[in-house]
Amino acid sequence: MRERYASGIDDATAQKMSDLLNANLANVIDLTLDGKQCHWNLQGTGFIGVHQLLDDTADRLRDVSDMIAERIVILGGEPNGLASRVAKDSILEDYPTNITEVPEHVRELTSRYKKVAATLRKAIEAAGDAGDEDTADLFTEASRIIDKDAWFIGANAPNK
Repeated sequence: MRERYASGIDDATAQKMSDLLNANLANVIDLTLDGKQCHWNLQGTGFIGVHQLLDDTADRLRDVSDMIAERIVILGGEPNGLASRVAKDSILEDYPTNITEVPEHVRELTSRYKKVAATLRKAIEAAGDAGDEDTADLFTEASRIIDKDAWFIGANAPNK
């Protein structure tokens, strides 16, 4: 591990939190890429609004990724957002490439946002149990952002 900048956190906890943060970094990067895949391929009624929304949500996800990566460095770890790592470690399956209609994409992407948010909530608990409240707070902020964007995206799906 590199030099740690977080005081009061022992090496074992710092390593455990760095690992937890890196796991969630992979998920958030993958979710960002899924959002862009959707952005590039959706068609149909409501296209332009969702298309523009997905640019905004991708920006927020990149901010979350930066926040996570910076916390890893603060803890003395090394953030790993390489494509090969993300592909190997993300909890998300490959985004379907056979859909085009706005409602299909909205349902698919909203489901993925909810899955990543649920994983972040588990990470909140793990960080709190480890005594790293700063990392727990980071995961809380990330889950709030992702929950809100899941709501924004999901609001574009017609009711069944």
